Order: sequence, then structure tokens, then C-alpha cells
Amino acid sequence: MEYIITAVIAYFIGNLSPSYLFGKLAKNIDIREHGSGNAGSTNVLRVLGKKMAALTFLVDAFKGIAGILITWAIFGEQVILIAGIFVVIGHNWPIILKFKGGKGVATTIGITLIVHPLYGFLALIIGLATLYISKIVSLGSMVGITTFGLFMILFSREQALFGVILAAMALYRHKENIARLLRGEEKKITGKKGV
Repeated sequence: MEYIITAVIAYFIGNLSPSYLFGKLAKNIDIREHGSGNAGSTNVLRVLGKKMAALTFLVDAFKGIAGILITWAIFGEQVILIAGIFVVIGHNWPIILKFKGGKGVATTIGITLIVHPLYGFLALIIGLATLYISKIVSLGSMVGITTFGLFMILFSREQALFGVILAAMALYRHKENIARLLRGEEKKITGKKGV
């Protein structure tokens, strides 16, 4: 029963969408109807600018941290992997936003830094390096999260499935980006609105 309750709590924490709220507060818009249509920090950057994007990223990352810490405090350490997965599911497919959410990158980063800080930090550095070199946010995101999954498979076998699930969700949510990357059509980031 504790796993079910953990999943429900974590899922609804994941439902909280700063990109949607900031879109409404800043311009009275639904962020999902502008830019790429995604409820995440990259689309906020395109539509609302750097400051809102940075704040969105931080809130989404903290959401992942909060989902784990809250359920951990209630049920103990044994529930943190379930909590981590369901926070991301709640972010990606939020019932309160008709299942149209973000791609879970910032939330996943927050989770990895709690579950395994070393691997999470190293994966973040590798993802940021990929972004710096390629200037493609989606590529940096996928490389970083997939790297975390690989670390878990290689060095933390008991949590390997957790890493694989996080990576699989990230890749699935980026399937359109993958198709554009293969076609050479994925946009590079410049930090300017509309790009």
C-alpha cells in the first residue's frame, strides 16, 4: 500500500507545472499553445525569455527533489525510486493539464541528484558539455539522462531498472526531436526569444 500511496503523491507533485503558471501570470497564455507547444523550460525560453526559463527549470528540478523527499519522510528510503519515476510521469502526463505536460528533463535532473548525487552530477556535466558543443538542448538532455541510465546499469545494478526507465521516458518524450535530429532539422538554441 505504501508504494501505491507514494506513486499517487509523487504523481500529483509532478502535475504542478511552473511553465503553465508562469505563462498565465506573465502573458495570460497557455504555454502549450505557443512555441513548440511543450510545457517545459526550453519552450519558456522561446516564448517568455531567459529569466522565466531559468525559474521554470529550477522549480521543475525542485519538484523532482520534493517528490522524493516528501515520500521518503513518510515511508522511508525504500520508496524513493517509485517516487522518482512517478514524479516524472506526473510532469510528462499531468491529469490536471489533460495529460499534456513537459519532457521531464529538469525534474529528472533533480531526481538523479538526490538518488545518486555522483552519477547525477556527472551525467549533468556530460549533458551540459553536449549542449555547449552542439547548441541543441534536446541532444544535451537526452545524452545527459541516458548517461545517468548507463551509469546505473554499469555501477549500481540494484537500481539499473530505475535508470533505464528514466532514460526510456526521456527518449520517448523526445521522439519528435530525435526525428528532427536525424533529418538535420533540430533547432539550435541562441538564448533569444523565438529561437
